[in-house]
Amino acid sequence: MQISNTRIKGFHKLISPKEIRKSIPFLKKSEETIINAREDLYNILDGNDERFIVIAGPCSIHDTNMAIEYAEKLNNLRNKYNDKLYIIMRIYFEKPRTIDGWKGLIYDPYLNNTFDIEEGIKRSREILIKIADMGMPTATEILDPIIAGYIGQLASWVAIGARTTESQTHRQMTSGLSSPVGFKNSTNGNVEVAINAIKTASKSHQFIGVDDDGNCSIVSTNGNPYGHIVLRGGGGKPNYHIEDIENCEEALRRLKLPERIIVDCSHENSGKNFKKQEIVVRDILSQKKHGNKSIKGLMLESSLKEGHQEIPENLDKLEYGVSITDSCIGWEETEKIIGSIFKGL
Repeated sequence: MQISNTRIKGFHKLISPKEIRKSIPFLKKSEETIINAREDLYNILDGNDERFIVIAGPCSIHDTNMAIEYAEKLNNLRNKYNDKLYIIMRIYFEKPRTIDGWKGLIYDPYLNNTFDIEEGIKRSREILIKIADMGMPTATEILDPIIAGYIGQLASWVAIGARTTESQTHRQMTSGLSSPVGFKNSTNGNVEVAINAIKTASKSHQFIGVDDDGNCSIVSTNGNPYGHIVLRGGGGKPNYHIEDIENCEEALRRLKLPERIIVDCSHENSGKNFKKQEIVVRDILSQKKHGNKSIKGLMLESSLKEGHQEIPENLDKLEYGVSITDSCIGWEETEKIIGSIFKGL
């Protein structure tokens, strides 16, 4: 009678982080972009740089050409508004699913349930390097801690999502990341969970992980001092209004943590209506005008074209530039909103 792996179909050896870095190396400017962006973000979070962070981009990336085109457009705005705004491209390759659905480019790059994960990792690395080579920093969510070894090196900013902020595994993993990390409040709106995560990730940890050669290893970390909270609403309510911000500031002070807040304009902060993200932006700008210092930036879900589409059986019918996960505002609206942020600060 078999006692082990009774529900496992099989194992397939995955390329190691070291091997993929060797096969898909940095381009001329990409490494410099990532390092400089992290330093800039540290300075903004520390209050030594007054620029306002704007993290904008698609809910998820499913098309390389679309990602590059969006990055080129966003980079033009980055250069145009660089004296007051610090623009980063949101570029997510992993998608947490409440029940089922497409899990992201890393897991299913061909959008057809073939789950060629190695190809997904390679495509993700290529996209991140190409965009960094333009001079555009990127922000990504790390859902599976093992993936950190493959793409964490390339991100200037990392998010830990609402469903994983409470996870001890993710808190430990982020304690060793080289980038600043934003912890989202939980889906029910609990802010304390994210604040506890910030405190935990700031400490040194020892845990089981995978090294650059792909070996199961004991990982020791120094702790990450640049954790901060991302407010995204929850429990059917927004949490970006002035009283929410003040409550969050007080909760951070109780744990003797820096008052660093980023507001996600999507999800329940916009009532799950992508067209209402601008309302959130206007409220944040009003708070900044009245002297708020803790809100360091905001996030926008934005694509080349507005809305959302299901993945069709015939992939030739997939509409270029439209999200296949959460609905996004289109490029024209994105350009307008980012311009309004620049003027409003």
